[in-house]
Amino acid sequence: MLLLHIPLLAVLLAAGDNEDAFQEEIFKIIYSSSFYNRSWVKTRRSAWLDDLQTHGWDSNSNRIIFLRPWSKGNLSKKEIKELEELFHVFCIYMPQLIQRHASQWKFTYPFEIQLTVGCELHPGGAMVDFYRFAYQGSELLHFQNNSFLPSPKGGTRAQDVCRVSNQYHSTKIIIQRLLSDTCPRFLLSVLDAWKADLQRVKPEAWLSNGPNPGPDRQMLVCHVSGFHPKPIWVKWMRGEQVQQRTQQSDTLPNADGTWYLQVFLEVEATETSGLYCRVRHSSLGGQDIILYLERHRSSRGWIIVAVMVPLVLLTALAFWLRKRWSHCEPPASLFPLE
Repeated sequence: MLLLHIPLLAVLLAAGDNEDAFQEEIFKIIYSSSFYNRSWVKTRRSAWLDDLQTHGWDSNSNRIIFLRPWSKGNLSKKEIKELEELFHVFCIYMPQLIQRHASQWKFTYPFEIQLTVGCELHPGGAMVDFYRFAYQGSELLHFQNNSFLPSPKGGTRAQDVCRVSNQYHSTKIIIQRLLSDTCPRFLLSVLDAWKADLQRVKPEAWLSNGPNPGPDRQMLVCHVSGFHPKPIWVKWMRGEQVQQRTQQSDTLPNADGTWYLQVFLEVEATETSGLYCRVRHSSLGGQDIILYLERHRSSRGWIIVAVMVPLVLLTALAFWLRKRWSHCEPPASLFPLE
């Protein structure tokens, strides 16, 4: 039964930081259980593509939660239903199996069990699958060539866990099929759908002023958001020359799986002429984003005008209405007090 975690394999995760999108991707399902005592166990289940969560699990309905519009890949409704049933059975029997053998395997309460399964796409199309079982953060066994193997540093505990796990031959067949067939097929289809979805969302870029760095100096900031994959080239330039004083922030994730970046340039207030921010990214199809500082300041001036003019007009209108109302007030004698 220990191998029933196989079902999870159908809820994957991928990661890739290559300049060419989707050349190295990792899809993984993470299952973890906290065993506080023999009757209290808390489980957490999720699937990820890189550091983007793609799937969750609804314990009430025993259904996979697809967190992205492309998370289903090309799996049919029948396949999804079968995976949900397998996952449900696993979530029932996995804790029971651990509890049954906890003493034999010298698992001391409270303890944590983590299972990570999935497949990895390498440049050139090579696919590698993985299955890792860990106790208290230390790996005990992995799956290879249709068998469970103890981790080198797992000691006798790892050997005992493997001995029990390898007794379930039918489960090993299911794991092998999911690792070698379902996971790679699903990963490729998810990547295709994700890529198509991301191509519809171009990165956005805008300029602003940062904190004042000192007298007669300025801090210019170029913001870029909504891009994927992560590699991107953003520089402050003048003509064809990259400004050497450019500084870049960490690339941070947005909630939708895209990335956000800031690039700074500190300059003399009198040396801003001709400066612009240039953005290069694989999703732009060779059409770089170029933002000129002069245009940014011009547009900012128009924004100020657009805000101030209505305020002035409203103030004038209010003054006129007040003056007109005061002239229209009737004499007090028209409304004698009773």
